[in-house]
Amino acid sequence: MTTTMMNVTTTHIRRTPAANELAFGEDLEASLARLRGLQAAEGIPSYETRIHRLKRLKSALLVRKHEIAAAVSRDFGHRSRHESLMAEVFFTLRAIDYTISHLHGWMKVRRRPVSWLFPMGRACVAYQPLGVVGIISPWNYPVHLALAPLATAIAAGNRVMLKPSELTPTTSRLLEELLMEALGPEVASVITGGPATGAAFARLPFDHLFFTGSTRVARLILRDAAEHLTPATLELGGKSPAIIGKDFPSEKAAGRIMTGKLFNAGQTCLAPDHALVPAGRMGEFVAACCQAVAAMYPSLTGNDDYTSIINDDHYRRLESYVADARARGADVIEINPQAEAPDRVGRKFFPTLIANATPEMLVMKEEIFGPILPIMSYASLSEAIAFVNANPRPLALYYFGYDGRDIDEVINSTMSGGVTINETCLHAALDDLPFGGVGPSGMGEYHAFEGFETFSKKRAIFRQGPIDTGRFLRPPFAGAVDRALNLMLGR
Repeated sequence: MTTTMMNVTTTHIRRTPAANELAFGEDLEASLARLRGLQAAEGIPSYETRIHRLKRLKSALLVRKHEIAAAVSRDFGHRSRHESLMAEVFFTLRAIDYTISHLHGWMKVRRRPVSWLFPMGRACVAYQPLGVVGIISPWNYPVHLALAPLATAIAAGNRVMLKPSELTPTTSRLLEELLMEALGPEVASVITGGPATGAAFARLPFDHLFFTGSTRVARLILRDAAEHLTPATLELGGKSPAIIGKDFPSEKAAGRIMTGKLFNAGQTCLAPDHALVPAGRMGEFVAACCQAVAAMYPSLTGNDDYTSIINDDHYRRLESYVADARARGADVIEINPQAEAPDRVGRKFFPTLIANATPEMLVMKEEIFGPILPIMSYASLSEAIAFVNANPRPLALYYFGYDGRDIDEVINSTMSGGVTINETCLHAALDDLPFGGVGPSGMGEYHAFEGFETFSKKRAIFRQGPIDTGRFLRPPFAGAVDRALNLMLGR
């Protein structure tokens, strides 16, 4: 994956950050040292303290919801207000509410059984905060993908340093104001700046580093984190396939796939990247996709519901994918219900189908991150599964079908970060499911209890009982210890 949610750009990533790249507040090292000192002074934050912080964050998010939608739209050129209110505000609030309602149970010390070798001893696992967590967030959902992991880290008792994307500067400034209002500099710090600042940020000795972005940049992040052996969670992406089963209607599949594909104009790590349709159904599926798009977006350039591509570079990148596919013989279908002129100034990229795509096309090699859907056909379900398995493990897999045996075969014969059956993206919207990729699409999870675990140290604690069984571990071993070992292990 090369372009997903890139918050650290590809060029000059290892420069020394210029002074003007740290646009707000103190420098990196001072911020980390200050937060680490505050964490040590406070100790483990109480349940009440954590809930108070989460509620303040929720309140600030609600108060600024319309400012958030406006700021994101300004950074994108145009972002659907409803998409921003749903994706940036509503889903973040849901995550915070879910965390608040479950935090007391998550924080409980969990008893563990003790072996008969240690009579009257006691064992437990305590979830304790790691310390100061670094979060590098992306541009495509600049609020949700910053605040959702931040809220979970706060719930686990940590302090946070946040590095938002330089591609959404208006939203980044708003995030800083929001966090200073809700949590204050005693709990959170926001570091703004360009790619060199992002690289320097990743080299800090955090207690945990959380990165959302591209697989290519993640490799650089891991190298930087390795200097201090900083544990890292990587939320990446990949080319998530959508397989249409032979028993599933093309019309239903097309509507649901194009909904997932066109939300945020396809600039979503979970968006269905390409579709695999049964042989002989290419034409009807293409027609169904065109009808679905026309129903959702009767017009495009002047439609407030249809989001712009983030910048000119990404717009040109998408154009190059289409040109390459056309040159290699694909059937390119641009969906433009009102026959509008191209909108390069507003960066409204028209939904485009690449029928009969082939593996050598750029659109099948690179993560698309835009409103382009390549479509391939397959002769048998095993062939479709083999195609999925021949490529890097994706963040999500979508299967459309009713036959339980086929569903089981797809799930049991493939590997992906998550799965949604007969829809797209919705497994990520369920608060009680973990979210994360596997291999090239990610490392580690957040959301739900698994997110709390990610930002906690699961600390093993054993208390010896009044019977000193430890004496059997001390020499001299002749006599009772020798006889006991012979009895347990056999001569």
